[in-house]
Amino acid sequence: MARRRRPAAATTAIIHLLVHVSLFFSVVSAATFADDAAALQDLRDAFGGESLGWTGKDPCSWPHVVCDGNRVTSIQVANAGISGVLPPNISKLSKLTTLGLQNNRLTGAVPSLTGLTFLQNLYLDNNNFSSIPSGAFSGLTNLQTVRLDYNQFSPWPIPTELAQSTSLKSFTASKANAVGTIPDFFGSLPNLQELKLSYNNLTGGIPSSFAKSGIQILWLNNQQGEKLSGSISVLGQMPELTQVWLQTNAFSGPIPDLSKSVSLSDLQLRDNALTGVVPKSLTSQSSLLKVSLGNNQLQGPFPSFPTSVTTVDIGDTNSFCLPEPGPCDPRVDALLAIAADVNYPTAFADAWKGNDPCNRWAFVTCDSQGAITVLNFANQHLVGTISPAMANLTGLKALLLNNNNLTGTIPAALTMLPNLQTIDVSNNNLTGNVPSFAEKVALNISGNLLLGSSIASGGSGRSATAGGNSGDDASGSSISSARGGSSSSSTRIGVGLGVSVALLLLSGLAYSYYRKTKCSKFEQVKSPHDSSNGTDHVKINIVNGNGYVMADQQSPESSGTASLADPGTMVISIQVLQQVTNNFCESNVIGRGGFGVVYRGELHDGTKIAVKRMEGAAAGNKGMNEFLAEIAVLTKVRHRHLVALLGYCIEGNERLLVYEYMPQGTLGQHLFEGPEKGFSFLNWKARLTIALDVARGVEYLHSLAQKSFIHRDLKPSNILLDDNMRAKVSDFGLVKLAPEGKCSLETRLAGTFGYLAPEYA
Repeated sequence: MARRRRPAAATTAIIHLLVHVSLFFSVVSAATFADDAAALQDLRDAFGGESLGWTGKDPCSWPHVVCDGNRVTSIQVANAGISGVLPPNISKLSKLTTLGLQNNRLTGAVPSLTGLTFLQNLYLDNNNFSSIPSGAFSGLTNLQTVRLDYNQFSPWPIPTELAQSTSLKSFTASKANAVGTIPDFFGSLPNLQELKLSYNNLTGGIPSSFAKSGIQILWLNNQQGEKLSGSISVLGQMPELTQVWLQTNAFSGPIPDLSKSVSLSDLQLRDNALTGVVPKSLTSQSSLLKVSLGNNQLQGPFPSFPTSVTTVDIGDTNSFCLPEPGPCDPRVDALLAIAADVNYPTAFADAWKGNDPCNRWAFVTCDSQGAITVLNFANQHLVGTISPAMANLTGLKALLLNNNNLTGTIPAALTMLPNLQTIDVSNNNLTGNVPSFAEKVALNISGNLLLGSSIASGGSGRSATAGGNSGDDASGSSISSARGGSSSSSTRIGVGLGVSVALLLLSGLAYSYYRKTKCSKFEQVKSPHDSSNGTDHVKINIVNGNGYVMADQQSPESSGTASLADPGTMVISIQVLQQVTNNFCESNVIGRGGFGVVYRGELHDGTKIAVKRMEGAAAGNKGMNEFLAEIAVLTKVRHRHLVALLGYCIEGNERLLVYEYMPQGTLGQHLFEGPEKGFSFLNWKARLTIALDVARGVEYLHSLAQKSFIHRDLKPSNILLDDNMRAKVSDFGLVKLAPEGKCSLETRLAGTFGYLAPEYA
């Protein structure tokens, strides 16, 4: 009988358990509803909710409030004229999916919303909110729509925690005082279709992560301050685009091919700095209805859109070859094809106006027949590749592309140019093999990473190799012999140098007095070829970007016919250095160091130089070694971030080195002397650029030159700055040659006393 009663007892126990569980959940449910009720009552107090009809004790019965069971899921109070501050405990509405407070007069800070984990739609636009706290959107992984437009926020960056909101479809924050850059994560949100950030203070460019994103509507127009800048090429990889507003910014470069955006109907690009040719894919875009291109620097043919495009703004400030649709001159087409491969530089667009490239177009020289004979793109910071379209300019005699950032190979098509005499591609980042040019072509390829050359049989003796000027091993042996020698010869040299030093000291004292009392003025510099100069000559190796010059003007030494100056060496009277420095006048001094004094000079042709003159006390064996070492190294290395040696002079007791002039002085002067002494302050961007320049120069010395060198005296005073505040490493007197095949080297400490170069750290 007892066994039969057990099922009844078990059933009773189960019933009791279910009752307790039900009572437990009822208590929990009631507590949660109480939190919702408290949050809604705080909202009513903040808004003056009587005007909204928010009366009674049950918020789920209030207008504009939607509940699911006893949980608040939606609050929609748009255009209600409410004011006040949003209370912080709104974050306790943990089941809320929609919060719509747009078009009101709410003020104060937006409270943290981190508790609203179910929130999908947030509308706070068109209010007077003052700030968004950091982390306000943390944990809102279900967000789909966010509207923050037209608020008076204090400057705020777009929150990075929104990267967690992978369901986000629309984010708009126009005229909301957003600052900083556009975050990359927008391009990675799989559901994002609408991004509107107009009228803010955003800087930087369009993130490359936007490529292949699903964004359809993109508003980035009318940024204030520095504005958005850079290329808009990523648009060509955004196939879902329907509306693009980028107007009134600082975007540059060409308009990309937008043919993949088959639904694009509205494209606003006016008031930027765009260059290049309007792509045919744009003028034939069948979906396009509105387009604005005015106030840019667009080039090529005047674009013609079909009648289906209802709104067209071309403006009158672009650089089209003609004022109406029609073909450009073939020479213009060729030059624009060349510009396309270097991303249509703004400098070209500024200088290339009209339909006649022989009519004062910069970088272009023509003969009397209208044929383009010289393209001089040296030192233009070009980025891109050498265009095969240059082969279309059959009258081309000289092509100067040195000191840029060109990559890729030298096009074989250039070997077909019948009149080519000179091609200079030195100091770029070119790779691959060198095509076979005719024997008459003077070719300079130094300062590149080219794999090898295929110079024609009996090729030009003026062709240079990738590591520096070919055939110049004499200087390399000079440095070795200067450090070697037997003990007896060292003794004889020491005695001789001791006498020389004494004489130099005496003559130096006498000359110093003379220099302080009078700075002689020399007459006009005579021709380098004038025989009256006797044997007092300085050998100047022209190794910078002006090695090849078209001599179209007639001079007493020329025949009057166009010819190419020999880029090898120039012989100039020693009086040149005295003349350009006013006889080494104190007013021309721009620096002093352990080696001697550096003077500023200017040749009669306008070339500015720096002349380093060895002091008498530095003329001993060690000083002579450093002098020879500097010559040996700088005749073997060529790089845009190493100072260029233009020449040297060993004349009697004089030891002089001639360099390119660096007008902004040394890094040390800018860091340690500052504006009070006329040196500009360096912001962090400038400092980073200088650091990268120095690193590239040192990297070249260590591993990219034909031979590896170790500087051993790298410091701020040995880093020189040009007009663009780009850096070059100087002072190679203590450079040490690294043994072949060794990735490390033990060497004695050398350099400035009290200073440890980074290479020893």
